[in-house]
Formats: sequence, C-alpha cells, structure tokens
Amino acid sequence: MTWKHLTRLDNLLFDDAAKILTGIPDGYEALVLAKLLRDGGSDGPLVFVARDGQRMADVEAGLGFFAPWLRCLLLPSWDCLPYDRVSPGQDMAARRIAVLSEIARGVDTPTIILTSPNALVQRVPPRDFMAAQVMRAAPGNRIHMDDLVRWLERNGFQRTSTVRETGEYAVRGGILDLFAPGEKEPLRLDFFGDTLESVRTFDAESQRTLAQSSRIDLVPMSEVVLSDDTIARFRRNYLTEFGAATREDALYQAVSEGRRYAGMEHWLPLFFEGLETLFEYFDGLPIVFDHLAQEALNERHEQIEDHYNARQRVLEEQGSGLDDGSAPYKPVPVEQLYLNPDEVHLMLAGRGLVTLSQFDTIETEGRRVIALDGRQGRNFTTERATSSTNVFDALITHTRELRNIGKVPVIASWSAGARDRMISVLEEHGLEGGRLIAGFGDVENLPKGATGFAV
Repeated sequence: MTWKHLTRLDNLLFDDAAKILTGIPDGYEALVLAKLLRDGGSDGPLVFVARDGQRMADVEAGLGFFAPWLRCLLLPSWDCLPYDRVSPGQDMAARRIAVLSEIARGVDTPTIILTSPNALVQRVPPRDFMAAQVMRAAPGNRIHMDDLVRWLERNGFQRTSTVRETGEYAVRGGILDLFAPGEKEPLRLDFFGDTLESVRTFDAESQRTLAQSSRIDLVPMSEVVLSDDTIARFRRNYLTEFGAATREDALYQAVSEGRRYAGMEHWLPLFFEGLETLFEYFDGLPIVFDHLAQEALNERHEQIEDHYNARQRVLEEQGSGLDDGSAPYKPVPVEQLYLNPDEVHLMLAGRGLVTLSQFDTIETEGRRVIALDGRQGRNFTTERATSSTNVFDALITHTRELRNIGKVPVIASWSAGARDRMISVLEEHGLEGGRLIAGFGDVENLPKGATGFAV
C-alpha cells in the first residue's frame, strides 16, 4: 500500500457529522492521521487523543516513519495519581508546560498534537496566562541576573551546585547555568554587568561548552507560579473553600510564605480566578479519538472519584477525632479540577469528531462509517511455535507470493541491528531483491520484485 492507494479522506475533518473510521489495527493509525492532515482540509494542527501514554509514544514513532514531515507535540497528563501528595515529575511537567505555552501562542504548521484521556479531563491554567509565561532573552539584551534568578525561583526551577537535569539552575559569579524545558542541552548564560553577553549550550555530563545559541525561551517548570497575586488568590480561595487554616496545615503555611510545597499542583484551581479546559486550547482544531479512548476516559473519571472520596473519608475521620497524625489533606472538589465524561461529550458535540476503530461497525443516524480495511501484517506466530517448520523459509515463501500478485512486501524489525541480521539470514535462505526502507515514502520507489526492510 502506498499513499496513492489509500482511501481519499477529503475535507473529512470539517464535516460536522461524527465519523468512525473502521479497520484500523494498531500501527495503522499513524498513516491514517497523516492522511487525514494531508487530505482532511486542515492547514494547522490536528489533535489525536491516544488511549494512554504508551500509545502516544507508539503513535509518535509511527508518524516518524509514515510522515516525517509532520511535527509532533506530545501533551501528557500528570504522572501522579489524582489528589496525590507528590507533584508531577519535573521532566513531564516541563514538557507539558512547554506544549501548553506553544498551543496558547498559536501553532500554524502541519502538526499533530498527541494527548490522552487523562490529560483531556484535567483543567488547566488559562491560555492568556500560559502564553504570557514565556521569558525570552538574547545576547546583547539588558537583563539583571538577580531578576532572572527570581523568575526561575517563582516558576519552579531548583537551585543546585551543578546543572544536570531539566528544571535546575546554578549561579557562579557572572555565569548562570540552567536546563530549560524543551531544550535538549542545558544553557550557559554569561553576564557582564546587566548585559547578557552570550548564550551557549553545554554537555550536562562533562559540563563542557558545545555551541553558541542565538536566544533563550523559558517557560515555567510548574503550572503553579508563586507570585504575589497568585499567593494572595490562593489564600483567599483556600479560606473560602475550607475555612480558617490551622498551624498543622503545611500547604497553607508554605504557600503563604512563598515556598513551594510537594503536591501543591493538586490545588491548582485555588491559584486562579478560573481554570480552562484543553477544548478551549484546541478551539477550532479537529479532534480524532483513538480506539478505546472513550472507555479510558470513563475509567479515569472513576479513578478520580475514588481518590477524592478516599481523601474525604480520611478528612472526616480526622475531624471526628480518629486522627492518624498526618497533615490534613483537604481536596478541592472534583468539578473544580477535572471534567466528567458528560462534560467531555458535550464539548465534543458538533465538532465533527473522528473516532478510529479496529473493528467493523454499522452506520447509524448522525454517524458516518468509513471502512479503511486495514489489518495486521502476518507475524508467523504459528510457524515460530512449530519446531518442524522453518520460519525463514515460510517468510520467504509468503514474500514471493505477495510479489507475484503485484504487492510490495515490507518486512519490519524492532531495531536497525535486527533488520540487518534479518536481511543477512534471508539472503542465506535464498531471498533476493532486499532493499533498506527509511520511511514509508521509500515504498513507492521500490523496483518491481524488490522486498523492503524497515525498522
């Protein structure tokens, strides 16, 4: 199958009716997404709601093979449980905020935004707030190092002696090292007085300078920014929601003093006048749901309710004298921090939602069905389980049968090393015409009688 053999999906993304694309086994969705963005009528981003985080990574890898010209933005959910006592991981939080900030500022290139049901149901800071959280600087700009340090402290960066991980910074005289979200290497900022003289990348392991950089774009390390305004708002909202705070309330005391507190993101609504949803960030963008993503959304809501109810029970026990000695955990109501499935469905209504399915289904009123007839490639499970059958001979026989009926066989391996070994073994067994395949576009250029080998 090549691009020209795929079903046309002209303007499908902006058809108001709900659509189900059937016959899409795992792996095929990356090709379908690229085809949708190519033919669907959208010049900008497309949102794909994968069923979980691992699926997001798999689809990103698939898009790298099928459509390397497309840009992928991964918007993960928090990597902690609902109503947890720990904050989201620094690396994940940094990637999440970098993507939220970019979407808030606008993305107008062919891009696929990959997210998950867990992320979709979670309320987020307003777009204007996220768009304004970017701090930009370039060599020659006047910027006081102390001001930059204060910005880093307010926005969740951690001061260390040596910078090695995302979200860390270090100060040595007139040099400030920092590892910013979204950067592959940390940055070394050299100041002369109030002037930023140079920006250079350096290796986190050896600490050696690598190359000059023309500018820096900094975004926060946390969705909670501790400014005078957000602290005052938190204190006011906290007292309104939970009543007077006590000395044992470590969260309230820490935030009041401008100190970061582990898990403070779970009280995100109290730092803002109102949160937004990803649907507002995705305003006007087509949305495609993965197979089983709707079911994952329902399961996430049940998990959120269970964790909230558990926190409430402990809080009630503490209030009735059954205190286990732990600091009080006062959870914000579910509706302040999360969407429920009904709210998600309401926000999806009228958007022409596209849903992918592995299975065939029937067309009903208001729902259009388009069969793409994909199926998993043969993996020779039976032959591998049978000692009397040579799996390589079976593979060669199957490959020649495909070529004889005009098809273009491509043999996929897990790694480049495995691919090279596969080519060598099959050549020893008599397979001719093997060609290396870097991407899906190479399939169209395979000569007649050739067999592609891909990772």
